[in-house]
Amino acid sequence: MVWNTTTVAPNFISAAAAIASLLVVAAAAPASADYPDKPVRIVIPNSAGGPSDIMGRVVAPILQEALGSSFVVENVGGGGGNIGMGRVARAEPDGYTLLLATTTFIINPGLYPNINYDPVKDFVSVAELGASPNVFAVLPSLGVKSVAELVALARRDITKFNIASPPIGSSSHLAVEMFKLRADLKGAAVVFHTGGGQALQALLANTVQVNIGVLAPIHPHIKSGNVVGLAVTGTQRWHDLPEIPTMIELGYKDFVTENLTALVAPAKTPPEIVTRLEKAVLTGLAKPEVRERLAQGGFAVSARTGREFHQRIERDVPIFKKLIQDAGIKMPGAN
Repeated sequence: MVWNTTTVAPNFISAAAAIASLLVVAAAAPASADYPDKPVRIVIPNSAGGPSDIMGRVVAPILQEALGSSFVVENVGGGGGNIGMGRVARAEPDGYTLLLATTTFIINPGLYPNINYDPVKDFVSVAELGASPNVFAVLPSLGVKSVAELVALARRDITKFNIASPPIGSSSHLAVEMFKLRADLKGAAVVFHTGGGQALQALLANTVQVNIGVLAPIHPHIKSGNVVGLAVTGTQRWHDLPEIPTMIELGYKDFVTENLTALVAPAKTPPEIVTRLEKAVLTGLAKPEVRERLAQGGFAVSARTGREFHQRIERDVPIFKKLIQDAGIKMPGAN
């Protein structure tokens, strides 16, 4: 058989050229076009069961439903959150490892002399999710009904005035130190506990005069009348405790210490992936059933864009650094 090379060769060249063209187009197409095509990890830099864990397990299904792939929560505790945050900072910036950032993300740069991440340079913000304020709480037997009355009582005999607080460096602890500085109660003793629940139990046992702690565990005791809520440290009053003012309303300018949560990714994550994640999570947080579930967990949904959260990081890191320095807060064993 004789091949007609003059006919076959051009056809072969044309087909080869077409295949090559398709390969070039495929190579030029961004890998993020199919994102996500495998499971995505959401690292929570705390042990399971805490407030951030609640938020993470609400957000993961939101993203899974919107983007059609698995979003798996992974708790990486230890080092005051620095281990988990550092791990995500060094992860491949491909959108498959995310961080559920908490207030410690902003506080730790001022609390630890050396940490293995920079919240501004090593991460790109996806969205701010929600926040839970701290609350000033006392027993009815103390006989005070306002922060002003509390301050007056403390000043009469500061040596007998104790404040319960969760661990050193928590947002609740910073609220305590901010209050001591701003109300001129530097001599007030702070009694530290391993968590918010233990600090609350100290108040209920009447071994301390006031507890400044996260709202969620104290909330039912305020509703039942077992304790008196004097003020919250958020930007606005809590939705079902409208009688309790904010510290800002009471004349304490910029007194905001919240248990904040946000979603961030390693720096250099493709912008189109960040945008896709941001849109999905903000859309999910707008749903009434999601907001209700988070409210039951003590969170008010903030649902701010990644850009807005990045601006908050830049603003708040130096504020907390100064507070930590002014209060002389030192982490035991920090290096």
